[in-house]
Amino acid sequence: MFESSSIEESTKNFNLPKLYEIAKNSAQIGNDILKNNYNKIQTISSKGRKGDLVTNVDLEVENKIKEYLIDETPNISINAEESGKLNKSSDLTWCIDPLDGTTNYSHGYPFFGTSIGLVYKNKPIIGAISVPYLNELYSACIGVGSFCNDIKLKVSTPQNLSNSLLVTGFSYDRFETEDNNYAEFCYLTHKTRGVRRGGAAAVDLAFVAAGKVDGYWERGLEIWDLAAGAIIVKEAGGIISDYPSGEFNLSSGRILACSPSLKDELKKELNKVSPLKKNLYT
Repeated sequence: MFESSSIEESTKNFNLPKLYEIAKNSAQIGNDILKNNYNKIQTISSKGRKGDLVTNVDLEVENKIKEYLIDETPNISINAEESGKLNKSSDLTWCIDPLDGTTNYSHGYPFFGTSIGLVYKNKPIIGAISVPYLNELYSACIGVGSFCNDIKLKVSTPQNLSNSLLVTGFSYDRFETEDNNYAEFCYLTHKTRGVRRGGAAAVDLAFVAAGKVDGYWERGLEIWDLAAGAIIVKEAGGIISDYPSGEFNLSSGRILACSPSLKDELKKELNKVSPLKKNLYT
């Protein structure tokens, strides 16, 4: 978990309200382009790993957001999924996932979004996630709270794991590694009311913040998958940690996000699970 109070003190000289508005505007840019191009994709290609796709829409969203951020905040670094890093002499970095859920989007499956996170020295401080098909914009700024369309969010309060609904995902390297979440998915499906697989990590995290699901865990993620969602969950009163335990580290690619009432039980159950052996599913 990261301590908000110390980060708030360190960032007090930044104009956080203005940066917060810029983040929301950026997510809205993505929202509009994704809506306008839904079911109208022109090109789809693979980035090398099975299931890891990029479309012309990913690139258009990223380019438009980068143009906007460079105009508005020329001294802030950028780390974007498709074009990589643009480094400036700043402790702040914008993390851009232009289309989280590209596979879903390319198939016309309506679970996807644009995610914009602002990170201070590898700690998330501002986030905005648009979910176009639901007309929802999730956002948070450190010390301010989390919101969906300006309505304040609060994580759910399930009494125990057995009456919870969870969500998870499977990374692109799941075909090569035993550390792939399959066993945890099966195990927790039997311990809860159900486990969903949405296919868009940022949206999963937004749904934890909104109380639509009670917990989320995943591995093999990138900084742009996590930066916005982590602060949105944290500011909604949720618990953020590594998975299955340990302090949250944005660079680890691993996250456990849940209601405080589930934290201990969910970590305990995740620690019980051993990976499936490769020869069971290849």
